[in-house]
Amino acid sequence: MPLHLIKLAVGIDDLDHLAAVQARRAQTVAGRPVVPVFTRRVPKRGEEILAGGSIYWVVRGSVAARQRVVAIDTTVDEEGENGCILGMDPQLVPTVPTPHRPFQGWRYLDPQAAPKDLAEAGGQGDELPAHLAAELRSLGLL
Repeated sequence: MPLHLIKLAVGIDDLDHLAAVQARRAQTVAGRPVVPVFTRRVPKRGEEILAGGSIYWVVRGSVAARQRVVAIDTTVDEEGENGCILGMDPQLVPTVPTPHRPFQGWRYLDPQAAPKDLAEAGGQGDELPAHLAAELRSLGLL
């Protein structure tokens, strides 16, 4: 079973904003579109992530979408610090909005704890903004 990552989308307002920011960063690698995500730490369990894992994006306090991880590469910045570039599939898959507290960096996310895709859960994705749906769900109203 693949392992996932979870990461805050800092400075992002909603999924449309995340998609726009990532569209500007998108690159073509080996004939395939990839969105690079830079992070300091290299996942030690990279093989498990590359076996079908995704990165789940926390937008404004709620897990809102996921993207499949297609590559994990290391890099060194101008100051000689090691880093990691996660190559993401450009397709953002909306998930059932799930509240999540802030944290730094990224964390591993067990597949059983990962929110379901919105389409899989029967949602259409355009009825409520994700942050409102998450708040209503936390109040037990959804």
